[in-house]
Amino acid sequence: MAKKPAAKKEKPKASKGVWKTYETKGDSLTRKNKSCPKCGQGYFMAAHKDRVTCGKCGYSEFGSKKE
Repeated sequence: MAKKPAAKKEKPKASKGVWKTYETKGDSLTRKNKSCPKCGQGYFMAAHKDRVTCGKCGYSEFGSKKE
């Protein structure tokens, strides 16, 4: 008969980092990132080096070039 493979060790899961998108002030939470104007308040815009982009609809806003 064939041998059963040894059980693999589980790796600890890394935190998602959702806490990075909010800021606490006293008892209230505020959002750090901008919301998408097309999708509404529930969808954040991802902040890249030269633009902000919505992950759902793909809407992008580009920053100005610095010379």
